[in-house]
Amino acid sequence: MATITHVHTLAYVAEMLGEDVELLQAIIWSGDNLTYGAIITVYTGPDETIAALTDHGVDELSDMLREARRTTQAWHCFLDNFVDDPELATRFKAQPPR
Repeated sequence: MATITHVHTLAYVAEMLGEDVELLQAIIWSGDNLTYGAIITVYTGPDETIAALTDHGVDELSDMLREARRTTQAWHCFLDNFVDDPELATRFKAQPPR
């Protein structure tokens, strides 16, 4: 693996991908949803952190979302499998498809 020289905050990734930051937070909440090392924790204070993604993590997440959005059924299944918060999953299911 190449040396990581920069990362992208989750807010910036949401902006780049045109996605809701809450959706991305829900997906990466489980570190098992992306490959090891794709998600970086950045400490902004003694007890404060933000999530950031490597370039590989951004690509992986983008590919994952593109594949999931192929059909409404695939999207709903994806949300059921990758978003642990049922209310959040329901909210994203109710939005019109892209």
